[in-house]
Amino acid sequence: MTTSHILNAVIPLVADLAQDLSERERLRRLLAALRNLLPADAVALLRLEGEWLRPMAIDGLVPDTLGRRFRLAEHPRFAQLLAAGQAMRFAPDSPLPDPYDGLVAQHGPLQVHDCMGCVLQLGGLPWGLLTLDALEPGRFADPASLAMLQAFSNLAAATVATAERVHQLAQLAREAGTQAGHAAAPQRELLGQSPAMRQLQRDIALVAASELSVLITGETGTGKELVAQAVHAQSGRSEKPLVSINCAALPDNLVESELFGHVRGAFTGALSERSGKFEQAHQGTLFLDEVGELSLPVQAKLLRVLQSGQLQRLGSDREHHVDVRVIAATNRDLAEEVRAGRMRADFYHRLNVYPLAVPSLRERDSDVLLLAGYFLEENRSRLQLGGLRLDAAAQSALLTHGWPGNVRELEHLISRAVLKALSQGGSGARPRMVTLGADDLWDAGVQQAGAASAMAASIALPGAVELPAPQAPVAGLREAIAAYEHGLVSASLARHHGSWAAAARELQLDRANLQRLAKRLGIQR
Repeated sequence: MTTSHILNAVIPLVADLAQDLSERERLRRLLAALRNLLPADAVALLRLEGEWLRPMAIDGLVPDTLGRRFRLAEHPRFAQLLAAGQAMRFAPDSPLPDPYDGLVAQHGPLQVHDCMGCVLQLGGLPWGLLTLDALEPGRFADPASLAMLQAFSNLAAATVATAERVHQLAQLAREAGTQAGHAAAPQRELLGQSPAMRQLQRDIALVAASELSVLITGETGTGKELVAQAVHAQSGRSEKPLVSINCAALPDNLVESELFGHVRGAFTGALSERSGKFEQAHQGTLFLDEVGELSLPVQAKLLRVLQSGQLQRLGSDREHHVDVRVIAATNRDLAEEVRAGRMRADFYHRLNVYPLAVPSLRERDSDVLLLAGYFLEENRSRLQLGGLRLDAAAQSALLTHGWPGNVRELEHLISRAVLKALSQGGSGARPRMVTLGADDLWDAGVQQAGAASAMAASIALPGAVELPAPQAPVAGLREAIAAYEHGLVSASLARHHGSWAAAARELQLDRANLQRLAKRLGIQR
């Protein structure tokens, strides 16, 4: 490799350090430059978070990799790279399993045969890893490759530091005029890079810094509880408790006791005095899940607490003052509940100070594979498998499904599919690599119904041609779905004179995802 080649790859990155770029674009350019320098089939940037590594950017790996979380104890190659503290290469015959086996986004062998990586240091501490993988043995055999990666890591660290600084400044700008506390991460992340999720994350950051009550709405299975956790974690109350209560799971005769507490003898079985959820959440946050299930009398008593912070335990006349931020969630249309007389208007407006609408998975098409990757890695870790991946047909099936059950449906679907795939291998030793196909996800009837539902929904696109009712595919469901996708994408590109951006807007896809889909379908502009 010539000096001019190296300079041509590195100089734009140095110039980028002074540019106003999004974190996503800055890291994408970093990995693109690395692939120009070194002959890798795939590169990745992973951030160290306790005992886990989280992919921040990828190039050449399947999209679901971004949703995965790699536990160091289960991935000895990553652990060795962190321990080495410098660039190192694993021999093609290394017995250590490669975390990216089956995840390189190109046809060919499933296993990675050559890989190297290095630690990124920020402020003298390990920030994460930069990894390169190749399907061909000996691709990185030249000692100069290792030296070049070590040198590149310094520029990569500067890029990462710049991206983090820009992100911190953006957070400070959003929180101007407020006192922000330490943000503790929720048990599960609120994953998503689609436009709808990015807007939701911006709204969460905005309202979290305030003391406003929040009403989270959305279909069942969209992750409303995760949104509540994120609001609390980014608020000034994050060091205090987040207390949750499922209003739908409580009998009417126990709701008041659970919320406000009770004194001894207040009712049969009340053998001692007990504080309620409001007092337990003092100076913190109370999350009222399924708030639309509360009865009108309970709503009236809750309204008094929301207005004044004063409550009385059941059976007591003594006042207790609480300082609680309330976050409520529901899958009902509460405005309609008010019109129907099932909810008090004053109670509804007291909760609905700042509404957060959680998008359905159907509105987050580009997030489906990212979320699938997260659940795949969870199942791989739980079942102690060497590798777990989706084949191309399974990825296509996930992207075309209608998702009436949203993220929860996806999570359960992946778990069932993994068990189904394992059961087909008999009672012998588990395979090192498990590949899920479309048939593992759904049986033929359910799969066809899901595809037909997605087709029917997409016909409403502006300018789309009227399609006949779907017939039983002659060549098989996978071929029928691919043919339908080919026709839809080709027609959209033709209508917009080959403009990827315009076609992506019409098809409600990210432009990069549309281009990848078109490439897989063999479509050229």
